[in-house]
Amino acid sequence: MEKFVGLPVDKQNKIIAGALTAFGANGYKKASVSDIAAAAGISKAMVFHYFGTKKTLYLHLMDFCSGVLMNEVEERFDQGVTDFFERIKLATIIKISVMEKHPSVLSFLTSAYFEEDEEVRKEIKHRLAAGENFRSKIAFDNMDASKFKEGVDPKLVMKILVRYAEGFVSELPNRAEFDMKVISEEFDESMNLLRNNLYKEEYLGEF
Repeated sequence: MEKFVGLPVDKQNKIIAGALTAFGANGYKKASVSDIAAAAGISKAMVFHYFGTKKTLYLHLMDFCSGVLMNEVEERFDQGVTDFFERIKLATIIKISVMEKHPSVLSFLTSAYFEEDEEVRKEIKHRLAAGENFRSKIAFDNMDASKFKEGVDPKLVMKILVRYAEGFVSELPNRAEFDMKVISEEFDESMNLLRNNLYKEEYLGEF
C-alpha cells in the first residue's frame, strides 16, 4: 500500500476508478486481477506491486468510498436542520452529489453490500456497521422527534427507509448503471408518503 500511496494523486484516482468499475460490475469473486488491471490501465504485476492481494485492494476501496462519503456529509451537513425527513433528504442530496462526481462509487458500494464471498464478507459487515453508526448520528443527533405522532418510533422509520433503499437497488437490472435522478425522485416520494402519514397534522403544512 505504501507504494500506491506514493503515486501522484491523479494516477491513484485513475487506478481507484478502474478498480471500482471492475468490482462494481463483477463483484469480488468474479472480478479477476486481469479485469482490474485492464480497467485501471495498469498491468497485473502492478496491481500486486501496489496492493499485494486482490482482497487488500478491495478493502482499500471500501474504506476509500466510505471515507469520501462520510467526509463530504460531515463537511456539508447543516446541524441546524432538526426535522427528521429533512435531515435524511439533505444527507441524501450530499451523497448523490458525491456519486455524480464519482459514478463508480455507487455501483461498487451496492455490489459490496450484496457481496456474499466469505473471503471478504466479515470485513464488509464490519465496515457496514460503522456506516450504520454514522447514518444514525446524522439522522438522530439534534433531531426533533416531537413532530411524529404518538407511538411512532423514528428508529423504526429509519429501518423502513433503509430496507426500502435495499430493495430498490437489489431490483435494478444492471447495478453498474444508475439513474441518480430516478433514484432521488422515488426516494423523495417515499419519504413524503411516510411524513404525511407519521407526522402530526400541525406539522404537515411546513412542507
